Amino acid sequence: MSIPLITRDTVIKGSRSLPVFPRIINEILTTLDDPDANFNVLTRCIHLDPVITARVLSVANMAAVRGRRESEVSDIYTAISLVGMSRVRHIVMISSLGAFVGGITLGGGPGKFWQHNVSVGVCCQELALHISVPVCVDSALIAGLLHDIGQLWLFGHNTGAFQQCWHQALGRNVGIAEIERETFGVDHATIGAWLAEYWALPAGIAAAIRSHHAPDCVKDASPEANLIPLVHVAEVLSNALDLTGRTENRINTLSNAACLQLGLVWDADIRSLFGRMEARSCHANRFFNAPER
Repeated sequence: MSIPLITRDTVIKGSRSLPVFPRIINEILTTLDDPDANFNVLTRCIHLDPVITARVLSVANMAAVRGRRESEVSDIYTAISLVGMSRVRHIVMISSLGAFVGGITLGGGPGKFWQHNVSVGVCCQELALHISVPVCVDSALIAGLLHDIGQLWLFGHNTGAFQQCWHQALGRNVGIAEIERETFGVDHATIGAWLAEYWALPAGIAAAIRSHHAPDCVKDASPEANLIPLVHVAEVLSNALDLTGRTENRINTLSNAACLQLGLVWDADIRSLFGRMEARSCHANRFFNAPER
């Protein structure tokens, strides 16, 4: 029996049955240039979410121990001063998206989906800090965390057909996106971009999700356009380093054009980059563990 082709309308209608996308993500991204507004957004979110509160305080107390602080940190303002706005922002974003993904997969989901996306998000962050070309580190994290969100949508839409796509991709040794297009008429990257646009995320994040498997077509060198090769390279490195031990982790073809656009140099410093990616991925997946459903 043939499988109906998926259109943008199909995706948007299907997304309405998902949990509400966390508004805090859009608020954080739109207030990045206003530190006071960003601080207010973060503190409001932390106060309203006991899980995020506990995570921020946990990180702050670990920092306090390293700094030989005698008293325990128990308030958010002290925690933020110890940990720093940037790290608190990342805790809030990963926690919020983790809860969102957990809500989607309550009925069962790809075993290591969230772990892989956290690892790619971390790799995006570290790569953004490593390269010299301009790119927003916070946008890089979100693009990495959501780069495969279209796979989760496909899993919910037609679990059997999606799983069969993976079996075919592994058996034929071709990319999953190619099999998805043969089966559904569209691949998970395009679906993910449609979702990002529907959730009103910045255009650069939607573009990075859409083109992370095909970054060679990018000609623009703006900070937003740099997200496309960044997410591509980060995912390839995440798979090459086998950060989550997934069966699906295969070394994709690394785009030379993407590396050139990022000004990525494979010198002695690259080993320290790999080390940071591995260490932070391991820590993040323990700290932000979303139980397998």
